[in-house]
Amino acid sequence: MAEAAATHRTPCPSPARRRLRRVVAVTAAVPLLGLLAHLTPAQANTPRQPAAAEPTGSRTVDIQLTGLTPEAPEAGDTVTVTGTLTNRSKQTITEAHVALRVGQLLGSRSAIDVADGRSGYTPGLDGNEVADKYDHKVDKLKPKQKESFSLAVPVKDLQLGADGVYQIGVSFDGRTSSVPWQEQVLGIKRTYLPWQPEPTARQSRTTVLWPLISTAHIGARTVGGGEDDQNNVFENDDLAKEILPGGRLDRMLALGKSLDVTWVIDPDLVNTVADMANGYRLAGKDGKTVAGPKKNKDAATSWLNALGKALTGHSVVALPYGDPDLASIAHNGTKVPTTLARLKTATDIGRSTTLSIPDADLKVSTDYAWPVDGAIDRSIVDVATSAGATKVITRSDSLSEPDSLLYTPSAARPIGGGVTAIVTDTRLSTAFEGSMDSPQSATLAVQRFLAQSLALTRQDEQKQRTVVVAPQRTPTTAQAEAMATAVRALQGGRWSLSQELDDTAKTKADPQANTRVPARSAYPKSLRKQELPTAAFTSLHTTQKGLDSFQEILQRPDRVITPFGLAMDRAVATSWRGRAGEAASYRTDVRSYLDSLVRQVRLIPKTDAKLSGHSATIPVTVQNNLLQDAQHLKVRLTSTKPTRLKIGEGPWEERAIKIGAGHSQTVKFDTTINANGPVQVQAQLVTDDNRPYGQPVEFSVDATEVTSTVMLIIAGGVLLLVLAGLRMYTQRKRRAREDGTGGGDTAPGPQGPGDGGPAPAGEDTPRGPAADAPRSPAENPPKGSAAGPDTGSENIERSGTGERVDR
Repeated sequence: MAEAAATHRTPCPSPARRRLRRVVAVTAAVPLLGLLAHLTPAQANTPRQPAAAEPTGSRTVDIQLTGLTPEAPEAGDTVTVTGTLTNRSKQTITEAHVALRVGQLLGSRSAIDVADGRSGYTPGLDGNEVADKYDHKVDKLKPKQKESFSLAVPVKDLQLGADGVYQIGVSFDGRTSSVPWQEQVLGIKRTYLPWQPEPTARQSRTTVLWPLISTAHIGARTVGGGEDDQNNVFENDDLAKEILPGGRLDRMLALGKSLDVTWVIDPDLVNTVADMANGYRLAGKDGKTVAGPKKNKDAATSWLNALGKALTGHSVVALPYGDPDLASIAHNGTKVPTTLARLKTATDIGRSTTLSIPDADLKVSTDYAWPVDGAIDRSIVDVATSAGATKVITRSDSLSEPDSLLYTPSAARPIGGGVTAIVTDTRLSTAFEGSMDSPQSATLAVQRFLAQSLALTRQDEQKQRTVVVAPQRTPTTAQAEAMATAVRALQGGRWSLSQELDDTAKTKADPQANTRVPARSAYPKSLRKQELPTAAFTSLHTTQKGLDSFQEILQRPDRVITPFGLAMDRAVATSWRGRAGEAASYRTDVRSYLDSLVRQVRLIPKTDAKLSGHSATIPVTVQNNLLQDAQHLKVRLTSTKPTRLKIGEGPWEERAIKIGAGHSQTVKFDTTINANGPVQVQAQLVTDDNRPYGQPVEFSVDATEVTSTVMLIIAGGVLLLVLAGLRMYTQRKRRAREDGTGGGDTAPGPQGPGDGGPAPAGEDTPRGPAADAPRSPAENPPKGSAAGPDTGSENIERSGTGERVDR
């Protein structure tokens, strides 16, 4: 002990102190020995596992903010913050309270970005508690226990200083059983409070886009055979869920009509809802359809009427029909024929469809292109302008500003070729992405949006700038509710004034703003992975060619051109991003349905035929199972061996036909047989411009020519019959002369038996064989009937093994 003490240079304890230490050691060892006595050997030898770290410090209690009103307070207001507390630890918390803290003033947009990244309580930055008379007291909070709170503090007691954005926090302070002697901050949640009681010198002019866009719900299939009775068949009933009361599109419409926004509409949505309102059909099993529920039909009618009223007097941007994916077209579709032409058509149809909204007095513009997420490059701009757009809605993360620019410039700026880029603000446009299902996520998003908007205006209050907010294309109901809350607060007019998109596009551009469109290589890789492939556009081109051929034969081509054209517009919709398999299935269904219609006009298959004689006719039948007449078609019959079997005057011949709806028609071709043997014959439908239509029908004709020897024998037989007839005539004349009747003109005299008169009495004159025989029906027709049959009797022959042809 003395050596040890000397080595460590510690004083040697006194005997009394050493005795005290022994007593303490023994006392502490007794409980430990008792515990070891109760352990099994296995338990005693098992190494102790480290316990999971228990939440401590400001992570002990989870705070959820469920509301903050008013979102942008004025002088004299009372700020009310509501939320919930949950004790995440295993200790009971006592003598606790919830308090509101006012943190630092954030002087820039980037300062807000930095504040977003902070977690945990930081003394100084999180500020002091507001007067404790506004605290929410919590006597005891047990482990896992949850409790609600509400704080209401007058603005004057928040002691806010200069105007601007403040970070405020809700903290939970209390004592734990492990540290009962000291009060700690056991939980904190932060948000932002925009403070602008008086209007700024120059308010920003803010345009908020309010999109009404859905996904594709119908393909190309239609039902109804009347002149004007034609409705699309719905692939599913998902759209009904969106427009029924409380549905996503129902809420978007109800919220938007009370806001100062610019509506952005996909005309396909309007057209589809109109189809539903007309009494729609749903695709069923085995190709059948069933009527859609009446309540959905009524909901569609109500939604359309409400849409017309909501849009009246407002600025409306009509996207090209189906909301085509401009980036996919630019990167993968431009080399495929008809792609750009189809895009221009979609733009024209989009305008007329939007103008057809009932009970609406609209200002519709089709001058705008809106690529997905506002990401652009030069090829996307070129595609947009080729469809008629003169303004491209992009985003500030695509057309970013130089670091030297210390403020956000106005939205409109020229990018060359007479095209104006409308640059939306990235922070504001993405503020409501992600889940807004919880009250806290919506509350935090609204406050962050308002904070960024005020900070943008305060960057340079002497410059009045335009700001455009372009949210996600298809916001959820919760996202739409949060967006509407923020826009209503923004419309207070203290730092922002509402403005329509057309007016924003006309504002003078900031000379320092970036106007250089990024190169194609700069397009985000994450977005490029979601694009439609080139194969998609090739498939649609093939479908278009088939449609072009099919519509040529129809009496009413518009009944197929319209539904198929619109289906192909939907096939390139932006909404297919991230759903490659569903997009491919949709394109396949459209093509398959077209093929099924093409097959409704077809040649009836023929079996092999036997043909004998020098000439004969071959019938070919065409069937039309469509609900309209088929015309501008010809049947072409071709012989593969014209030296053996000639059709018409050569190897082939054509016959023009027109077949009524639901009917068949047969045409006959004259043939000449020049030699014996089988001949392959092909029947093919062709259009007026000689393009093949449908599949050909091939069959074999077994040709048997009548030889010259046979013809001589037949001619000899005929000659013998003629000679026999002459001989019989000569003999009859001779007998007549021998009986004295002569063959010339004689005076009338008594009629003899040969003259048909009665025989002289007593003369034994033989009677003619038919004198007493009954007459045949032809010789003795019934009273009132014709003198004989209308047609000669037919010699019905049994068919051979093959199909017989007419001769």
